[in-house]
Amino acid sequence: MSTATYELLAATQHTLNMTAAFLGGLVIAGALIWAVRVGMRVLDRDTSHPRPDEQPRLPLTGPVHEEREMREPDDVPVMADGGARLMPYELHPASTRRGRDQTRRRWLPGSTGSFGGGGLPRGL
Repeated sequence: MSTATYELLAATQHTLNMTAAFLGGLVIAGALIWAVRVGMRVLDRDTSHPRPDEQPRLPLTGPVHEEREMREPDDVPVMADGGARLMPYELHPASTRRGRDQTRRRWLPGSTGSFGGGGLPRGL
């Protein structure tokens, strides 16, 4: 085979690759256009949004506010040596309970910045 034959084969292979890439791009673009049209048809068949008179309203008592409370842990009791293990049905339904002291703990300037995060208390 001569050099001209190799050049012709290389050119035709390149042309085939480019044509295949172009056709693949057309297929992908067509699939995306089809998917958008199907999605638009589905949205058209979907139920309409609620009218302003169907929108939710505030209760007559006003907005509901969040409730803040200080919680304290309800620790699992330590098992004595040779004692029976605690079964899941013997635990309380909640892992915390309402604390006796409901005053919020405040951050002290110069402390570590977290509550119980380590470090010595201020003044020690």
